Amino acid sequence: MTYDYEEIVEQQADITGLLLHHVYAPLIDNQHARGVLPAPHPTDAVRVVLGDKDEYAPDQLSAYEIPLRTGDELRTPHDVVSLLRTVHTGTHICPRNKVGTVMGMALFTVEPTTVTPAPFTNDDWTLTLLRCLASPSTEESPQARLCGFLFLAPDRLRLYVDSDEEDLPGITAADVRPGGALTALLAALTSLLDEQRLTTTDTDDPHCARVVDLTDW
Repeated sequence: MTYDYEEIVEQQADITGLLLHHVYAPLIDNQHARGVLPAPHPTDAVRVVLGDKDEYAPDQLSAYEIPLRTGDELRTPHDVVSLLRTVHTGTHICPRNKVGTVMGMALFTVEPTTVTPAPFTNDDWTLTLLRCLASPSTEESPQARLCGFLFLAPDRLRLYVDSDEEDLPGITAADVRPGGALTALLAALTSLLDEQRLTTTDTDDPHCARVVDLTDW
């Protein structure tokens, strides 16, 4: 794994951590985070999926691709949230050549130089402060970092995980049932990522190298 790629994966994990809050709390108006997708390598970007709460239909969701590099620096999770709040208001016009589709969702490629980021609110900063106090950062990275997620159906959630195992390069997508035996699943997740009988590499998801079906685990 190159240093540049490791930087992007680490930032992706931090962005995912921040946006988890917006699964329940709207990011803007009635729009919630319905997914965070690792943009296909070597694109140094993150894709955030927004939609109504409890929405699963791809044609009712919007994905925004935001580049993470800005000169020699990386955009922070707060930067990404600020840009999303601007581009999803409807006042920002995205050029036709920046609009596409991915996995049945509309995909908008954001050009940050044309966007005025929305200011952070007091609640945003308060949440940041409280999270830092409640869950202080650690220098030790987990064996399997959560780099994204996507709601596929009421009983199916896709987790995008980066593993430090050499035989699992790239991002692994693990499909799980949110209402299952979560404690046992989380404890065994790292060891289950290389279960060949549950794995397929023939997938229409460009955000991962393989998909592991753990819905019956």
